[in-house]
Amino acid sequence: MANKTVLIIEDNQLNLKLVKGLLKIGNYQMLEALDAESGLQLARKHNPDLILMDIQLPGMDGLSATRAARSDPALKSIPIVALTSYAMQGDEEKALEAGCTGYIAKPINTRSFLDVVAQYLQ
Repeated sequence: MANKTVLIIEDNQLNLKLVKGLLKIGNYQMLEALDAESGLQLARKHNPDLILMDIQLPGMDGLSATRAARSDPALKSIPIVALTSYAMQGDEEKALEAGCTGYIAKPINTRSFLDVVAQYLQ
């Protein structure tokens, strides 16, 4: 999926490093933000093909950021995939209700991650 840009909104440096390393293998362009507010600003500026959104973020959480993106005409059509360690029963439904296109639980399955990302870019 060369030439596709993925915005990663993730505050944990280890998770960010892992996701960036995997996306680099897939030849994706990457943008990164450590909080939702700056992530939404980057999304408006660069119009990424996909947003990977951590749910537990400092300040505005990922579900609130997803709702904000869905109400923004410039961002509402960008697929947003929740990327979260909250893998409790009902959490995927909450993410989808907030407007997420999909859900990836942490710890990330490194073997299937790029295939899952590619599905959301089609």
